[in-house]
Amino acid sequence: MGQSSPQKTRSYSGWADDLVATADALGYQEFGVTGWSEGGPWALAAAAYIDPLRLRHVSSIAGGSYGTFGDNWAADHLSKVDALGGTLALRFKAGFRLMYATVGIAAKHFRGSFVKQLRKSVNDYDRQILLRPEIETAFSEACAECFAQGSDGLVRDAELLYRSWAFDVATIERRVHMWQGLDDRLVPDPINKAVADRMPGAVWHPVEGAGHFLAVGAGDEVFAIAAEELGAP
Repeated sequence: MGQSSPQKTRSYSGWADDLVATADALGYQEFGVTGWSEGGPWALAAAAYIDPLRLRHVSSIAGGSYGTFGDNWAADHLSKVDALGGTLALRFKAGFRLMYATVGIAAKHFRGSFVKQLRKSVNDYDRQILLRPEIETAFSEACAECFAQGSDGLVRDAELLYRSWAFDVATIERRVHMWQGLDDRLVPDPINKAVADRMPGAVWHPVEGAGHFLAVGAGDEVFAIAAEELGAP
């Protein structure tokens, strides 16, 4: 997000093409991709569309896999707010856009309150991470940057997350690392466990007691596997 120009026509296959084009422009024949939270489905899309000889590592961390098996299929596992978001995305786009615009105002102009409210909705594992000043600052800055050009880009991406995906995870045979905190209050573990069970190449990494900020808490383990698969010394 941030300074990237929003795409009017957004798709998972188009994202994969953009990723390859970016690697080409940077001079990388081989590369890896990691997606966290709502970024997780985009990592899975890369696994579905990009040649494994080029894409040598894929990780999805607590991915928002809400459209994997049909429109808003994971609603029963989500909080009432997130399930409502899926309903709005599919049936009432004006309401969905208003919801994201409201989040954007909080993220950009009321950063302290934004993070404080988030801490109330997560478990203690996540709370302790968000209480670290450097993490709180980096996270709040990243959230604000998402809305640098408004909320349209996030709305388009989120609509795709909730709508039935254009690719089938059951066809992904290459190795894909699925990281999941077993006490995640934002993306409960049954959602991604169902995805891992249906994806032949999935390597399931459950972390007992961890929440949504597993990406930070287990960062060393996540990066160690990525480095190994990318052949880093």
